Amino acid sequence: MSEHASGRDLADVEKVVWTYLDGLHEGDTQKLASAFHEVSHLYALGPDGVMDVPRADWLKMVSGRPSPKSQALERTDRIVSVDFSGPETACVKLECAVPPRYFTDYLTLLKFKDGWRVVSKTFRTTVRG
Repeated sequence: MSEHASGRDLADVEKVVWTYLDGLHEGDTQKLASAFHEVSHLYALGPDGVMDVPRADWLKMVSGRPSPKSQALERTDRIVSVDFSGPETACVKLECAVPPRYFTDYLTLLKFKDGWRVVSKTFRTTVRG
């Protein structure tokens, strides 16, 4: 943890990240929406370049597919690192899965008056057979 953050900030950031991971596993778009700021976007490299997915579009995708929990898929979620560059800015690297897709996510969070929220997610996907 950086000298820029308190132990409380670390706990609060981890709580937001676990809300995201729980929401992803459960297919719970309300949990996901609570973790991601309204203006957040998701980014990845696609076949035609950078994919830029607004939060609302992503939530529709999640709501339109079976959740990993409903399919009894194993959870492998883990927070790899949390980095604070100041008292209001954090970056989290994590690993999660919706088998057969395995993800490495980089979440950028900002601390607002009402708490920490994800403002961007950049991710990489690996498919395992």
